[in-house]
Amino acid sequence: MKNTEIKIAKDTYWVGKIDNREVPFHRLVLSKGTTYNSYLLKTGKPTVIDTVDMEFGREYADQMEKLIDPLDISYIVINHTEPDHSGGLAALASRAANATIVCTEIAVPELQEMYKLHARNFLVVKDGDTLDIGGKTLLFKETPYLHTAETMITYCVEDKILFPCDIFSTHVAVGKLFSDEAGFDITEDFKGYYNAIIHPHRRYVRTLIEAVKDLEIEMIAPSHGFIIREEVRKYIDLYAELSRETTQGKKAAIVYTTLKNSTKKMAGILQTTLQANGIETAVWDADKSGMSEILDSIAAADAVFIGSSTRYADMIGNLEPLLKELQQMNLEGKLAAAFGSYGWSGEAIEVIQDYLNGTNMTVQSTSEVIKSTGMTHVEFPIRVRFSPKDADKTQQIKNAADFVSDLLLSSF
Repeated sequence: MKNTEIKIAKDTYWVGKIDNREVPFHRLVLSKGTTYNSYLLKTGKPTVIDTVDMEFGREYADQMEKLIDPLDISYIVINHTEPDHSGGLAALASRAANATIVCTEIAVPELQEMYKLHARNFLVVKDGDTLDIGGKTLLFKETPYLHTAETMITYCVEDKILFPCDIFSTHVAVGKLFSDEAGFDITEDFKGYYNAIIHPHRRYVRTLIEAVKDLEIEMIAPSHGFIIREEVRKYIDLYAELSRETTQGKKAAIVYTTLKNSTKKMAGILQTTLQANGIETAVWDADKSGMSEILDSIAAADAVFIGSSTRYADMIGNLEPLLKELQQMNLEGKLAAAFGSYGWSGEAIEVIQDYLNGTNMTVQSTSEVIKSTGMTHVEFPIRVRFSPKDADKTQQIKNAADFVSDLLLSSF
């Protein structure tokens, strides 16, 4: 199949790029290659939905000129700013000078900075907004963290086509564009993509399922791999099934010392969030409980949070003897995270992190979160300056607790 215009519905065409190399991607090697799917809707107000990888931007723009005068393009919809989806935008936008770029609010500064588009017109859409493109209506649904914060999906009302970006994708350099023409069952490739890209964001699949539950979908046209037009509901249901909480009976232990109750409040937010996620949680003030009792609780836990306020660049209270004991225990398989409040630089939190790194627990860090999921809204250690009294600080703590919950409840 050549890279060309392929009709997938009335006035709707695939204009993507097949990449049949072994493609480095998210620290993986895609042995089956991949397909960068872009779509052109030749309506009264011609619209492009997503582009291709930035490596193929010029080629993509050259090909587009053979299909339509770029100056006639009214809208370019960008569902997700990652360069394997938006990478062709710079080359296309330079030729499609009249086009308005359609995206979520968070995506605007990202696209402006990535592709020097500060002078371009943007149309910011919110969840449930619609856009008349001249004979067709696009409906937009926000699906944050599937798999980054700015992500949305687009639905063509008249054609009943869902353009879900990364969601429902497969990493295959397709020989035939439609899954029912592939000549093999794509389910394993479909699951493989889910496991590698979407599952770390499993919590947010619930947002997706809610977003599409009332949509009549006859075709799924994702940004990678096969377009699905047969058994559409099967693949939507697979996401619901794969994202379910599959393990139960998980426990967490939270141990802290506190100076003015700010770290205690942090422990309370962690506890409330974990318990809301079905994690049985025990909370211990190390200055008011016996060490043996706390150590027994840690031994029985699947996740351990250790926190302290900072005073004179150090931890306070009876925490250090307990941390030294942890380094002598076999805690393999447990998750661990440091937390705490501070007024100046918060050294105690980093000292706790060092002690935890001296155990054989899997210690959470911002670095590992970013490398494994691309998430930038989850931070470890959990550091709060002064008191966690405002909404942003509370959300910061909840994000960390939710992340650990998802690790515990995930089947992968």
